Amino acid sequence: MKFKRAILYFIFLILLTCNSLNSVAHDIYFCGEKIPLSDRVADKLMDIIKKQIRYGIVYQLRLKNSPEMKTIEYYLHVTGLPEDFKYLAIVESGFKNVVSSAGAAGFWQLMEKTATQYGLSLSPVDERNNLEKSTNAALQYLAGNYKRFKKELGISSWVLTAASYNNGWGSIHKSMISQGKNNYFEMNLNQETAEYVYKIIAVKELFEYPELYMKNFGYNVFSRDANSKGQGQTDNKNSTEAGFDNMKVSVAKNPGKTTNPDENMGNGKVSYVAAHIVGEYENFKDSSEISVQLDEDLGIENNFQSSGKVITGIGWKVDDKVFIDFGYGRRLLLIDGVNKKHDGILLSSLKNKADIMLKLTAIQK
Repeated sequence: MKFKRAILYFIFLILLTCNSLNSVAHDIYFCGEKIPLSDRVADKLMDIIKKQIRYGIVYQLRLKNSPEMKTIEYYLHVTGLPEDFKYLAIVESGFKNVVSSAGAAGFWQLMEKTATQYGLSLSPVDERNNLEKSTNAALQYLAGNYKRFKKELGISSWVLTAASYNNGWGSIHKSMISQGKNNYFEMNLNQETAEYVYKIIAVKELFEYPELYMKNFGYNVFSRDANSKGQGQTDNKNSTEAGFDNMKVSVAKNPGKTTNPDENMGNGKVSYVAAHIVGEYENFKDSSEISVQLDEDLGIENNFQSSGKVITGIGWKVDDKVFIDFGYGRRLLLIDGVNKKHDGILLSSLKNKADIMLKLTAIQK
């Protein structure tokens, strides 16, 4: 009897150990700081990760091995700043020389005052558009803010430093004093700044752990059973890494007419293909498959699907809209059949098997 009881106890311990191993959640770190994943923080981060997928971050994963990334990584190494700040530049500009409505410019979106403060010339050539010089200036600015937090407040926080890049050291300091808080994730900030660090972390997660997100769209990998569902998914056909070498788009110039699938529109032109939802989705959940039947011919990336063909993607919900990833990023979007201005469809449209449109955008050459 004692022996039988001992065996049962031993089996119980094994099961308990296995359950503990399978319930370890995916921890998040930014610049070496562990992010406190309360339910609120985890839900907000997951929502922003889904939005980053929706806004085309999948295509930007090509930047992982770009010359720009290598340059920024080099300067981060030389200056001793955390390597995670390379993702800040992606959030700011996508590694492009762009100008914001507020006048910020270049890879790091530096304002004129900040640029000149750190030695950049704005005339006759705007050095904010010089990757090496602007990177050096941006990292000096980040390092200065970090040191200032440490010197004046006795706080060493790269998270707050990242937030100050968006809203300025003074504004973050003022919020900390007025709210009596020094934890970014607990502070009440303006919407842009309140989401800013989340966006950087979201980009980092998608760049470094794409397999956790690209199969189970919307699945919250920060929950207790994350590892049991989040690991070992790199073979998924819709994974982030799949198909990046074939980004050439072929679409029908005239909806309803068959087009050679090898013909490329180029110049970023847009066309639409009529389709409708098929299947049952009364109990729709994130990461569920959604099927769409084509009412017109569809040609994309050397693939041709004739009218009547059913194509399938992974669906997820953001706010009040449902989105589908067909494996082509923003080159093939599900949009409302009536209002072509917005991607995604209402959940009610999904459940009612509504007529929809597929928006195809050709890559600019």
